Amino acid sequence: HHFERYLGRSSRYIPMMQQIFKREGLPEDLVYLAMIESGFNLHAKSRARAVGPWQFIKGTGTRYGLRVDAWIDERRDPIRSTQAAARYLKDLYLMFESWYLAASAYNAGEHKILRAIEQLKTNNYWRISQSRMIRRETKDYIPKLIAAAIIAKNPKRYGFEDISYQEPFEFERVSIQHAIRLEELA
Repeated sequence: HHFERYLGRSSRYIPMMQQIFKREGLPEDLVYLAMIESGFNLHAKSRARAVGPWQFIKGTGTRYGLRVDAWIDERRDPIRSTQAAARYLKDLYLMFESWYLAASAYNAGEHKILRAIEQLKTNNYWRISQSRMIRRETKDYIPKLIAAAIIAKNPKRYGFEDISYQEPFEFERVSIQHAIRLEELA
């Protein structure tokens, strides 16, 4: 039931997310991280206070240019948070030279993955995932990412017949020169 809902939301955000990832030179299938992180829910919030479709904690969000304060939380902005996620994933790939390790670090934190590599003396994700160096959630992260991408690309093959897909995210940008009431803007 949950995955069916995630698939329905995916059509609203995936085209925009893939466009951003393509522009940044990232594999477009990495957009499915947002599916396993939040189910493409802009209002998702974790126990660790990670927020938005990409589940940024405040520190990582601000490190990658997202404004998080009493007025605005750009971790919930689908465009700005996707741009930040693309920059973060690119940095993780440069650090680990492996998309599996980069995605694992996205989930667990880069220091946990660096420690595992150092202690196990391997940068093979599958060997690391067989150790006790990372939590079960992180061990399952890559298989979930792979499964999400495979199923989302061909849902009928996997028993998802009646998906109610949402319309793609559309908007217009409007520049304003002064403060304006939201009522007027609407």
